Amino acid sequence: MPGESSPGTRSRRELVRFYLLDHRTPLGKAIDIALLVLNLVFVAVFVAETFPLSAEVRSVLWTSEVAIAVVFLVEYVLRLYGASNRLEEFSDPYAVVDLIAILPTFLVLFLPGAVVANVGFLRVVRVVRVLRFYRFTQDAEFFFGTISDNALRALKLLLTVLVLLFVSAGLFYSAEHAANPEVTTFADAFYYVVVTLSTTGFGDIVPVTTAGRWTTVAAILAGIVIIPWQAGKIVREWSRRDNVDVTCPNCGLSAHDRDASHCKACGQVIYQEFESHE
Repeated sequence: MPGESSPGTRSRRELVRFYLLDHRTPLGKAIDIALLVLNLVFVAVFVAETFPLSAEVRSVLWTSEVAIAVVFLVEYVLRLYGASNRLEEFSDPYAVVDLIAILPTFLVLFLPGAVVANVGFLRVVRVVRVLRFYRFTQDAEFFFGTISDNALRALKLLLTVLVLLFVSAGLFYSAEHAANPEVTTFADAFYYVVVTLSTTGFGDIVPVTTAGRWTTVAAILAGIVIIPWQAGKIVREWSRRDNVDVTCPNCGLSAHDRDASHCKACGQVIYQEFESHE
């Protein structure tokens, strides 16, 4: 990365952190791609497990889940090991999501199956796996190159919508699948959430449990608050694209229109020059 020493001059700890954050070297790109693919598979396994499957397929899915969880655990430990401030890294929201995402798998693996299988919160906790995708949008630099800030904001908005739908569907499935004959798979729950949040409301699936009703309420409120908030940030940035970075000496307002000769807030003359194309 610019301004940093080359990988060959770093300590082992610095080297670990470098490659976990790097998007440019072949190894850094390979790690990025591998983690992205494993995230997709991890989420796909969670969804697939809600469908009626043979014992052999379930065994393969469980083996895959454990293997991927081990990889994520190694990644988590390496991030703590390579962090310049380990306490800060441990309390980082992305690190917390990383840990919570794999916790249910290891609880099922190491605790008696009969006990863990009946703990309802485990099904809910496993839904947060999808939040791991936010780690890939921490900055505008990806393994395939760098995208614009506006494109990154649009990507975060799209990811927010998908995460809201997915998490809501997972929570609704966890609350309803045992009591609601209309909700037998994750696909049923996802369909219900999409129809509900889009305000279509066909009424073919309705919540029958208290938890299912509150999940629906929470999903609607989250959709009302979070999506317009992120969309508003994108619109504000797009509206500023044609502005120039000139600060008013009187009130400090910046980002004036290109043809502005006076500050729109206080009327101070800013003598901004522009060329007419007419």
